[in-house]
Amino acid sequence: MITQKILTLPGFSRGYHLITGEVLKAAGTLPEKGVMHVFIQHTSAGLTLNENADPTVRRDFETFMNDLVPEDYPRYLHTMEGADDMPAHLKSSIIGFSVTISIINHRPGLGTWQGIYLCEFRRRGGPRNIVITIMGE
Repeated sequence: MITQKILTLPGFSRGYHLITGEVLKAAGTLPEKGVMHVFIQHTSAGLTLNENADPTVRRDFETFMNDLVPEDYPRYLHTMEGADDMPAHLKSSIIGFSVTISIINHRPGLGTWQGIYLCEFRRRGGPRNIVITIMGE
């Protein structure tokens, strides 16, 4: 069985936002076993799995990525869409556009402290489309 759902998230400010609940709600009933693939259809945001309890982890992600890929870098050529656009493209390629999660006994096989992050790299991102593909039996 393969099912697919589209989740449209509202615009978020730049940062790392836990979206585990929204993804699981949109996914609906999960099969007994299988795989859930979660993919974002954008080039200036990303998805990752990480710490879901302490919000300082998300702030540290933001600080590190902004230090690693700064705005207003003088050698960027792609600047017409604003100082945050090219860094957003670079950050999304570094973080990635998808996560894959095992399904075990009708539940996502996430670890105790794992959650799905929407990584918004624009100062103010617009709505984001997430494709959730579930393969299982």
